[in-house]
Amino acid sequence: MNSEIRIDERYVSFANIDCFENACLVIDRLLYVTGQAEHVNLYWKKIIPTIPQAYYDRDPKADEKEALLYLVCSNVFYLEELFENEEDEEGLNALKRAELECC
Repeated sequence: MNSEIRIDERYVSFANIDCFENACLVIDRLLYVTGQAEHVNLYWKKIIPTIPQAYYDRDPKADEKEALLYLVCSNVFYLEELFENEEDEEGLNALKRAELECC
């Protein structure tokens, strides 16, 4: 019996998942919520400038190191708190999807 796993039999966990777009949807909501002055705090003032240019260009190829996805995944707790406080269901749904599929 041959127990070797062929390349074409491997499980590919991220097949057909657009993690860049998932991260973009989360950042869309972040910018929308923090676009209202009363929802901006020092933390978000420091995070927003770190959003990679690839997000603004909507170009996943320009984000080779996946900085956008890293930004979202490393701030899940804070994003969830922000969206919950603002009762932003769209933001919560986008975050949940990005977290489950990509983080």
